[in-house]
Amino acid sequence: MTRVVLTGAAGFIGSHLVEALARRGDEVVGIDNFDPFYPRAMKEHNLVEMGSLPGFTFREQDMLDVEALEPIFTPDTVLVHLAAKAGVRPSLADPVGYVRANVTGTAAVLEAARRAGVSRIVFGSSSSVYGDSTPVPFREDAIAIEPVSPYAATKRAGELLLGSVAPIYGFKAVSLRFFTVYGPRQRPDLAIRAFTRKMVEGSTITLFGDGTQARDYTYCDDIVAGVVAAVEWTGSMPVGVETFNLGGNRSIPTEAMVAEIARALGIEPRIEWAPMQPGDVQRTAADLTKSSSRLGYMPKISFPDGIRRFVTWFREVYGRTD
Repeated sequence: MTRVVLTGAAGFIGSHLVEALARRGDEVVGIDNFDPFYPRAMKEHNLVEMGSLPGFTFREQDMLDVEALEPIFTPDTVLVHLAAKAGVRPSLADPVGYVRANVTGTAAVLEAARRAGVSRIVFGSSSSVYGDSTPVPFREDAIAIEPVSPYAATKRAGELLLGSVAPIYGFKAVSLRFFTVYGPRQRPDLAIRAFTRKMVEGSTITLFGDGTQARDYTYCDDIVAGVVAAVEWTGSMPVGVETFNLGGNRSIPTEAMVAEIARALGIEPRIEWAPMQPGDVQRTAADLTKSSSRLGYMPKISFPDGIRRFVTWFREVYGRTD
């Protein structure tokens, strides 16, 4: 049994990870600050969906309060830090808030862990750190110094912060770059959920760019499997930081993504086009060579299957069947 403290536990990825860790018998302490970026009720619903899990406890906690965080940790704890203010476009309107949550918040959580004697850490980063100038497919050894949004810059800053303190504090840390995660409980602002809702409502979908922009969509269960593998990896790795991509192994163009949702819903979408937005990148694609060879990571859920699963969940939760 592993003792895991998971930040962002009531969120999209975090809630799925809680379930996976609890199912394998781990002791999980989940913390979340219910950031108002999206409605609190949605995160509370995630907790309700999770139900009562053996070995899982939850507490609401400010991620900036080092003194309050420190007692949560024990030296044998594995810290999985997923809590963050997410979203590329919203970060353009609130760069200060993003720095506070994603950089200062990460520093506070790491400091609390250090004081408690924690050595094993998994950090949730983002494919956005690669920017729009890294050759595809993105490799972990790319220099990644040209982010194109405040969100991307804060996630890269979090990586650099962790890398700077790991050898000093004796952290055995993994940084995971998630590629466009989707699935049940997805945040309401993300494209797949937002487009699904609009199609069901009969509203027009706005697509930015020319339809050729593509994302490496990754189903939440595959991401969770990668995080669990990283938790195990920290048990045998040396002091320092290793970075891994967690992607879906295929880039899906925007038009193909919309067509897949429409097919699963049985709805003909209404589409309008607008110019590509600041902060967006042309394409993301994960090179999974390193994560496959070292973590044993390989995505199992195809994009059509993942969309069908998401649509089934959406209809169950929102009662939309036509």
